[in-house]
Amino acid sequence: MAERTTALDRVLRQAGGPEILDVLAGRLSGADLTTLLLEVMRRRAGAFSPADVLRRYGHDRFAAPGAVGFRDLRRAEDAALSALPPGFEPVVLSPVAPLGACSALATVDQNKVISTVRNGEVAADPTNALALEAAVRRRAAGGAEPVRLAAVQRVVRAQHVEGAARFAHFTLFALVTAGRDTGDHAFERRHAAEHLAILGDAVRACGAGEPEARITVLDERFERVAATLGGTPDPGRESGRGYYSGLCFKVYAGGLEVGDGGFTDWTARLLGNRKERLLISALGLDRLTLTP
Repeated sequence: MAERTTALDRVLRQAGGPEILDVLAGRLSGADLTTLLLEVMRRRAGAFSPADVLRRYGHDRFAAPGAVGFRDLRRAEDAALSALPPGFEPVVLSPVAPLGACSALATVDQNKVISTVRNGEVAADPTNALALEAAVRRRAAGGAEPVRLAAVQRVVRAQHVEGAARFAHFTLFALVTAGRDTGDHAFERRHAAEHLAILGDAVRACGAGEPEARITVLDERFERVAATLGGTPDPGRESGRGYYSGLCFKVYAGGLEVGDGGFTDWTARLLGNRKERLLISALGLDRLTLTP
């Protein structure tokens, strides 16, 4: 954080002072800012030669091909989709999302996604986009049956990562279930069990062995929900606190973490209704191709 602040201060000094940041971030309309940034990018791109582009391609971790084999990943995608029950609708998501799709809904710093000059961002998590689509459908249906959506999407994360099974871009098999609170945590018990069953079936279908679910209770009222799910209690989990609410879980295969999920308040906030419930989950298909 300190390094980022120091770099920003240096850039602002070169650009004429901190006032320029106020102009760009708040005084210009979204359309005017887009017009300005498009011209900036047009001029910068116009200065590049083919050799410059090739050199950049050779060093840009976001642009490099994936680390797993195409056929292996394609088999994993098909296998994961084969685990979907009839009630889930697969959705073809756009490779971009509205600006703030991650940071406005969840506790994600905007610098962890790749923002675009057209008030958008490169897809970083399909569950955010699926949550937006689920909210649109929930609003149109007027509180009817739960909306159950799935997607397979290649995503990009901007934070620097190192180590085995860590990638700048990777494919996620994602699920969301959005609905209304029906009392006694019935929604939570039913759909958490369904998500874990689907993720488990997907892991097996990918040939990654027997999955293990690790359950973390974030609110003592969800102890009864956890008791119906089986799995291994994981009270010491630190990641996801503040991101998820009530209960969350991880999925492991071959000793490797391959999945994550839990309840969020995203649709409740999107629709302005505290009775709305949302469960999200996802599997990293690139990792599943690496499991023994």
